[in-house]
Amino acid sequence: MASNMNHDDMSSGSHGSSHNSNNVPEQLDGVQYNYEQPQAAPQDDFVSDDDQSGELREYTGVFEGPEKTLEVCFRKMDETAHDAPDANGRIGLRKLNRGQLDRICARARCTILSRVSNQYVDAYVLSESSLFVYPYMLVLKTCGTTTLLRCIALLIDYGRRLGLEIDWVGYSRKNFNFPGDQAFPHQSFHQELEYLYSHRNLCERLDGNGYTLGPLTADHWFVFVADHTIRAQALETDTDRVLNMMMFDIDEDVANIFMYENYDSTRKGETKDEETKRISREQTTRCGIDSLCPGAIIDDRAFEPCGYSMNAILFKSYSTIHITPESGSSYASFETNQKVGSYRSLVNNVLRTFRPKRFVMTLMADEFGLNQVKENPLTASACDSKFVVKTPRNVAEVTGHKQMAYKRSSVASIQVEDDCCCMMGTWVMKDPVDDTAIATRASKNRGMSVS
Repeated sequence: MASNMNHDDMSSGSHGSSHNSNNVPEQLDGVQYNYEQPQAAPQDDFVSDDDQSGELREYTGVFEGPEKTLEVCFRKMDETAHDAPDANGRIGLRKLNRGQLDRICARARCTILSRVSNQYVDAYVLSESSLFVYPYMLVLKTCGTTTLLRCIALLIDYGRRLGLEIDWVGYSRKNFNFPGDQAFPHQSFHQELEYLYSHRNLCERLDGNGYTLGPLTADHWFVFVADHTIRAQALETDTDRVLNMMMFDIDEDVANIFMYENYDSTRKGETKDEETKRISREQTTRCGIDSLCPGAIIDDRAFEPCGYSMNAILFKSYSTIHITPESGSSYASFETNQKVGSYRSLVNNVLRTFRPKRFVMTLMADEFGLNQVKENPLTASACDSKFVVKTPRNVAEVTGHKQMAYKRSSVASIQVEDDCCCMMGTWVMKDPVDDTAIATRASKNRGMSVS
């Protein structure tokens, strides 16, 4: 998660004709903007506003860590057609070449930095977060002031060229910390929905609905879902559940690990690329991130002057971590589509690694995937939803506190479209108490059960 990639964090500038008849900017959610006309499907020689508009944004010393996430699933237009593999044996979306993927990322104002692959998925570390490409699913996460939704028309067109049509679309994000920094069409959720709806002339399958989970006066989560899955013909896309942890005010000592200047950058005979790879690996191991993804192929990246991104793939699952360590806006995220029966051990390990003051957890799953989760902190009682994490020894020696306790402060859930369940909860670190008090409180059956 690069905090100084100015060439990628671009504003959208002006946008042609307004959607309203008088061509007067409308004001929604306190933000004034012009509606953009629906785009035509891009051609090879077509230069669109989405490709070219924008102006450089100067780095202000703060960075919008929480990511925007777009997940698009496709299906064959003709179910009887054979999806012929390319020369490398790849099918579906994995046949998109590097130039096409670069153009998709350019629409979102980010660039591809590196890639790792296995037989199931290609994972790309970006200048702003990550891209995962499966045969019939694409997941694109971008942070900062990127313009993620601007790639949707191009995705539709590239899918058609491969004989694919949209099956399911999900877009989600947390409310912004610095909303005034965002570019069109991300200046409000209302604006994002209008932008998606403007593409219905390209693809009627974008006719979905938007939802808000959580209190509007605190952390909340915006979700858009358009579900057109034909259940009898659904392709295997491993979209049955995705867990995301957005962690704020991470421990200062942890944040300092991701400051590039804290590492030796003057080794004789070392190229810049070799230096970056070495420092990236040092950050991964020093923080303990590698232990969160045992057995996985890891692609990590340290940024100057600060920041870090990591993708890990293991068979059909991915995990991704992005870190913004700036003081006053420090943030780390962890997302995975691993199929586990309980998230408690995984969440405990992530919390012990980053030690945030608070975190937001979201879970998007279909009903079948949700039923496979036997222990879910988002549906547990107030007592059972607590996380008590052992403090690392070096921290305990300094603070005198052997444990960190996180209490759930809010939870919300909704079932959307056919069988997509969306859940969101917020946890806050409580003031340190002694081990006996924590154990006593955890044994009491108090509070309301919220599901």
